[in-house]
Amino acid sequence: MGRVICVCNQKGGVGKTTTAINLASCMALSEKRSLVIDMDPQANASSGLGVRLSSGEPSVYDFLLADEPYAHIVKPTALAYLDLLPSTQDLTGAEVELVAVRGRERMLRDAIAALIIRYDYIFVDCPPSLGFLTLNALVAADSVLVPIQCEYYALEGVGSLLKTIRRVQAALNASLTIEGFLLTMFDARNNLSHQVAQDVRKNLAHQVFAAVIPRNVKLSESPSFGKPVVLYDITSRGAVSYLALAKEIMDAEDERNVQKTAGVGARS
Repeated sequence: MGRVICVCNQKGGVGKTTTAINLASCMALSEKRSLVIDMDPQANASSGLGVRLSSGEPSVYDFLLADEPYAHIVKPTALAYLDLLPSTQDLTGAEVELVAVRGRERMLRDAIAALIIRYDYIFVDCPPSLGFLTLNALVAADSVLVPIQCEYYALEGVGSLLKTIRRVQAALNASLTIEGFLLTMFDARNNLSHQVAQDVRKNLAHQVFAAVIPRNVKLSESPSFGKPVVLYDITSRGAVSYLALAKEIMDAEDERNVQKTAGVGARS
């Protein structure tokens, strides 16, 4: 059964979409069946993977609100093990439409229930807000990955996000966990980046990933070519960092599975 990871931070420009598409691509390179669900009306995850839909074309909006079959919407990517559920600006209206829908917080969870067995990892790229679209992602997810930019006010908003996560855990998704906090846009030449990284690790301790995503020209350029960085330049520092992050997440998953197996053995 696949693991659903929500990439979330209500602040914009912190590397959510970059992380969603590049982490999923690295998983695919490891032959893990992966899916990116673009839940942002800006559709940057879609274009970053080479898919640009026009308004009205079947998209994740139809998947959520019009019961459009998954097979009519999913798009293959340039990587054999990576698929995409693309977005369009039509999704902007979903925030308003969901207000009147019964069980609106569980729309995404219910929609992807049949997909879980198809994939090893499902990554949900969220919009920069804590509205209904992000709430749906949190309810559907097994865990939350939070990118944190290594600049001033790095921790601004993290407190609000953690409160939202606790509310979701209490009322809608008791099994939701924090996958980890990811330091992004790190500039090794900048003292501020080092200070921010130190502060984040001090405040969030073991929840911060060891992998750090640097400021990298190739990471910035690759979306304009509709490619993840591993296809644009796999030798770049950005690609190497996301490969390290993917390995860290897979190793943690393996460790959890070992502990579960050991627990079952101990009880039996």
